[in-house]
Amino acid sequence: MRLTRFEETRLISARALQLSLGAPPLIKPSKELSMLELAKEELKQNALPLAVMREYPDGTVKKLEVY
Repeated sequence: MRLTRFEETRLISARALQLSLGAPPLIKPSKELSMLELAKEELKQNALPLAVMREYPDGTVKKLEVY
């Protein structure tokens, strides 16, 4: 399944916060990147250790693994 733009933004911002608080990067950046750019690159390479929980109108909940 594809992430919505809102889910993508939430994941990037959460990961950028983790990185700024000292979490180790999960990819080897090729150059000096900001925390936000590094989080975007991790999402692009499917390296984020996060999941999205989607609740549907019928009450079911699906867990989407990002990596």
